[in-house]
Amino acid sequence: MRENHADLFHNDSLKRYFNGKLFNGFDFDSTMLRIASMNMMLHGVEKPAIEARDALSGSAGDIADAFTLILANPPFKGSLDEETVAKDLLRTVKTKKTELLFIALMLRLLKPGGRCAVIVPDGVLFGSSKAHLDLRKILVDGHKLEVMISMPSGVFRPYAGVSTGILIFTKTNSGGTDHVWFCDMQSDGFSLDDKRNPVEQNDIPDVLEKWHALKKLPPFQGEGRGGDGDGVDSDRTAKSFLVPVQEIRDNKYDLSINRYKKVEHAEVPYELPQVIIARLEALEREIAGELAELKGMVGSTPLTDRKPVP
Repeated sequence: MRENHADLFHNDSLKRYFNGKLFNGFDFDSTMLRIASMNMMLHGVEKPAIEARDALSGSAGDIADAFTLILANPPFKGSLDEETVAKDLLRTVKTKKTELLFIALMLRLLKPGGRCAVIVPDGVLFGSSKAHLDLRKILVDGHKLEVMISMPSGVFRPYAGVSTGILIFTKTNSGGTDHVWFCDMQSDGFSLDDKRNPVEQNDIPDVLEKWHALKKLPPFQGEGRGGDGDGVDSDRTAKSFLVPVQEIRDNKYDLSINRYKKVEHAEVPYELPQVIIARLEALEREIAGELAELKGMVGSTPLTDRKPVP
């Protein structure tokens, strides 16, 4: 905003809004609240709206249709007692799993037209339980799912080795998904071991470049965009490609990239069995000849002249 809308800081009301209400965050961990507030202040935001709230509980149920953008990396593999979870979230998706409840929360918090980018574990993308299926169906049919970026399993090491993906969607309350852009990000510029040292390979700039190029094209129009028509991002062997929404529905709303990505198998030429057998026979003859030569070299020494092995 400082780079693209520097004039807003010349307006007192907009400047107060920027420093006080524009940026919001919830957490029930007091240490995280202090770190978040200090981080925002160090980046020039004077009074960010960082609040002590349990975002999944009923105590945060008064906040809805409030935000235009949500960026989140919620906790994975957690489980809550249904009695402590906000009832409206359970109406969206009946589950105890935190990774599903947090996505339901984001749908509640967003204004219509608001967008979300959230990191999720792979299980959210292809889990077969009713809750997993219902949530993916809501994202695809009830709102506009735009992007699924697959990330390698080492990006959160040394803290966790779980495979993850990034979902980007827009809250519409009326559907709108026509194609989903799948992207296979294989490296983020760091080694995928616990050391996470910088490496040369980094797919992030390429991901951004391709996505911005795709967004400049006309809006999705049936099968012409990314389908069998104009061929835009339709190569399923590439790192990124578009998948029509009907194909996703036909695959039970599976959002894992391996469901749609095609792997090219390179043809490996093999020699005929007769050629391999002839080569083995030649090796055997060579070995037999060398053994005979070695036998001749050691056979001339009498056994009685050999010293005993200690």
